[in-house]
Amino acid sequence: MPAFETIIGLEVHVQLNTKTKIFCSCPTSFGDAPNRHVCPTCLGLPGALPVLNREAVRKAVSFAKAIHAPVNQDSIFARKNYFYPDLPKAYQISQFEIPIVSKGWLEIAIGDSTRQIGITRAHLEEDAGKNIHDGDMSKIDLNRACTPLLEIVSEPDMRSSDEAIAYLKKLHSIVRFLEISDANMQEGSFRCDANVSIRPKGDSKLYTRVEIKNLNSFRFIQKAIEYEVERQIEAWENGRYADEVYQETRLFDTQKGETKSMRGKEESADYRYFPDPDLLPLHIPQELLDVHIPELPDEKRERYIRDYGLKAYDANVVTSSLELVRYFEDMLTHNVSPQNAVKWLTSELLGKLKGEMTIESSPVSSAQLAKIVERIEDGTISGKSGKEILEILFTKGGEVDALIQSLGLKQVSDEGAILAVIDSVLATNADKVEEYKNGKEKLFGFFVGQVMKNAKGVNPASVNALLKQRLQ
Repeated sequence: MPAFETIIGLEVHVQLNTKTKIFCSCPTSFGDAPNRHVCPTCLGLPGALPVLNREAVRKAVSFAKAIHAPVNQDSIFARKNYFYPDLPKAYQISQFEIPIVSKGWLEIAIGDSTRQIGITRAHLEEDAGKNIHDGDMSKIDLNRACTPLLEIVSEPDMRSSDEAIAYLKKLHSIVRFLEISDANMQEGSFRCDANVSIRPKGDSKLYTRVEIKNLNSFRFIQKAIEYEVERQIEAWENGRYADEVYQETRLFDTQKGETKSMRGKEESADYRYFPDPDLLPLHIPQELLDVHIPELPDEKRERYIRDYGLKAYDANVVTSSLELVRYFEDMLTHNVSPQNAVKWLTSELLGKLKGEMTIESSPVSSAQLAKIVERIEDGTISGKSGKEILEILFTKGGEVDALIQSLGLKQVSDEGAILAVIDSVLATNADKVEEYKNGKEKLFGFFVGQVMKNAKGVNPASVNALLKQRLQ
């Protein structure tokens, strides 16, 4: 049997976080009472005319810069004619022949290697409403209708579900760092359609692709792609490929872990695109083309490694989300070292965040964690005491300095007191002192342990320095 190669292309729909919808002044929202944010324009009533949201255009231009893509300064909107039960106009305003963004790319990391994934286009369009199926009744909520979408279409460059997820996570991170979308997958503001096909290895032909629609979690996207690849391979090997694999749209059943046929897949001609007569061609002024974009994840990671001396792994963890970056950078405003800040953030705090808890909902603020690091660095407390305080802050709350005082965790740094204990230990162990001076340097650890045992709460750094001084 031939070995197969997987071909994956992804279409990602990103809801832009504008205050109002793309063609009217209704507010964008999530979770409000159904059909509260509607008007004659987004209801498609006769005589209502659309007006393009300038902020949606600016956000699309920002995205173009982030993916190394040119912006089409002149583009047009078209009507995509299709039966949408949740879009009252019975057509969608979208971009077809001339999208606002064309031909870009982004780089993904797979293990120790990197790959460049092409992006065919990104275009602006309006979202549909939401169908709610309740028993034998279907309801329609039009609050989401006409919310601005940026549809991002990749080249069929991905060869595994792992590459697809790496691409999606990179894309998700970029739109979050650009702050053009909250990209909340649970709320549907970052969702994906996956186009999947297979071919024998070594074959350059593209075979029938199947679209898996409306996936909104990385885990389900990966499972859906893997199931569909197995289904197509099995059909090929059993001689049923032509009968079972045809151009169609399928849905992923998250309970059964399998894809199911939804409808035949339309070609672009079936949508009868034509320029929207109610919208002028879009011309983007130069001031929007000159939009500044913030530092993106890859750039931040390289800067953290170069300027802060972070290890590549730690830099990757911190730049994996915008919230972690904000938390880490706020810690640095409290004058703690980047290395200690990232250690306490990634090794200690993140290890405590379980289940639904995220860095955003952490009961320990960046200022509190920075204060723990600061008190360790200035010798007030030990690392062990820092962990004790972190646990209390996490479970009960409080204030760092007050906890140090009430729990008696402040380290003894008084040289006179420490020297008195050192002298007592050395006098009690005169034979071992002699062995140390004769070259048995491993005994230094023994002396440190005895001093720490006899002088509770002393600063280990002070003990080491003063003990070396006495032994010399």
